Amino acid sequence: MGQATSLAVGVRLGAFDEQAGLMTPHTPLRRDHVRQMAVYNRWMNDKVYAAAASLSSEEVMADRGAFFGSIHGTLSHIAVADMIWLQRFARHPAGYAALDPVRGLPIPRDLAARPFGDLAALTEHRRFLDGVIEAWADTVTEADLDHALDYVNTRGDSFRKPFFFLVMHFFNHQTHHRGQVTTLLTQAGVDVGPTDLSMLIAEV
Repeated sequence: MGQATSLAVGVRLGAFDEQAGLMTPHTPLRRDHVRQMAVYNRWMNDKVYAAAASLSSEEVMADRGAFFGSIHGTLSHIAVADMIWLQRFARHPAGYAALDPVRGLPIPRDLAARPFGDLAALTEHRRFLDGVIEAWADTVTEADLDHALDYVNTRGDSFRKPFFFLVMHFFNHQTHHRGQVTTLLTQAGVDVGPTDLSMLIAEV
């Protein structure tokens, strides 16, 4: 709980009411939500990867009948999809220097690819990605979120969609597949612990 509390402090939302002498809640900006989700992403990945590391390599790699087969396969899919979306976000008119580390990364177009051969290599890359995501989220402005983003999917289809909703998809996609991983870990006898976003929402 201590870790969750320290993380929550960094994204506390509030405004000081001078007449009442109280800290009162205000309507969060969309950029606050982006930053909160970046913190949640890292917090959950740290927990999930630590839980996976308690299993043997054979257990992590075992096909458990999930959409992407194994714990390793599902975590790999999240990492590959994150890289694809971050490179798309890097083409936003804002430029986002924080995304420079991912611009030139070679990315497989197969969403079921496993470019990192074992959990240790995947964990190292996951930590790198989460650092980039948090650094980028800290630079996103409200005006940035008003833009439409042009991108091409892995099948070559072109789209133009509101940037804010694409960012929400980015975080929702992570959460969806991490939920699959936590189920696989539970079936393997490993408890990830609390996973609710509310653990990181500060009191006001």
